[in-house]
Amino acid sequence: METETNRLESVVLQIGESVLATTETVDKLSAQVDALVSQVQQQGYQIFALSDAIQTLAENHDGALAELKQLSEALQRLVVAIEEG
Repeated sequence: METETNRLESVVLQIGESVLATTETVDKLSAQVDALVSQVQQQGYQIFALSDAIQTLAENHDGALAELKQLSEALQRLVVAIEEG
């Protein structure tokens, strides 16, 4: 009877150690997943900021093109006026 009790205690001890090891592994994995989520979130913020900067750059480019067009038209009128004058 004592041998069976010792075996049972040994099995219970092994199960307990396995549960503890599994819990530690899950905790470590959870921490790594949290870190990864944080990195992905930061990258999302960076992508949003980059997208916003690109949009602003495109808007500024469009404005510069419109001003260049107006300048070109004004210069063309000036050339015509000089040629006629």
